[in-house]
Amino acid sequence: MWQAISQQLSDTLMFEYQITEKTRLSGGDISESYMINDGEQRYFVKLNDRDFLSKFEVEVESLHLLRETSTVFVPEVVLAGKTKTHSFLILNYLPTKPLEDVKHSFKFGQQLARLHLWGEQKEFGFDSDNYIGSTLQPNQWHKKWCVFFSEQRIGWQLQLLKEKGVTLVDIDDFIDVVKQLLANHAPEPSLLHGDLWNGNTALTPFGPICFDPACYWGDRECDIAMTELFGGFQPEFYKGYESVAPLPAGYDERKDIYNLYHILNHCNLFGGHYLEQAQSIIKKIICY
Repeated sequence: MWQAISQQLSDTLMFEYQITEKTRLSGGDISESYMINDGEQRYFVKLNDRDFLSKFEVEVESLHLLRETSTVFVPEVVLAGKTKTHSFLILNYLPTKPLEDVKHSFKFGQQLARLHLWGEQKEFGFDSDNYIGSTLQPNQWHKKWCVFFSEQRIGWQLQLLKEKGVTLVDIDDFIDVVKQLLANHAPEPSLLHGDLWNGNTALTPFGPICFDPACYWGDRECDIAMTELFGGFQPEFYKGYESVAPLPAGYDERKDIYNLYHILNHCNLFGGHYLEQAQSIIKKIICY
């Protein structure tokens, strides 16, 4: 397998790249991660089953688009491919540490705000479906945000749970509840990272970086809400964001709705206590 990867990487680089060092890296619940080295150049490799290639390919699409914005710093894609037994994604390697200090947290907040203000899009969605974790994320274009989010985010996750034999709420009724709660909220479509928790950010010698995106055009509050869901972002991050693009009134009420999507996804991926957490949030939303 590694010989095949080395050969494909050599073909891409147009010089022989012989792996002399291979180090397994920690982190990541879905793919294995490695640092490879030929003595001169290091690369970051994500490894998974052979049929995982389509997931790597849509990740590449998101990374390319984020780089195009020149707002946030993301890894450079080198190669996505497969061997007889595995699929892989190769990115440029950068040493990283947690994004914790005041200066760079503030800077990343500003960068994210500029991402959210970048570009013009009249509808919500994306040109292709992609993945949140390993769960398919449908992105069919919609003109109304309340329809897109209630159906393709909340309804979709609830349906996946139902197919596993888990029913937390009447799906159609709850879709209507979410639709009504968002009906008077009409955000401009923003390009989102889509999976913005602290584990998908870091600090490099060149400044803050984010990775593992699940991009789509949506309400920018979704990215901000997720940063609060699992914690890990400094107060300066939010100050930096607000200095460029202040959040509108009502965000505190909407963030539970937006974060329910990720809790439901964790229910589908991991089950356990996330089911109780989802049920609690659903009850809270119904009582709004």
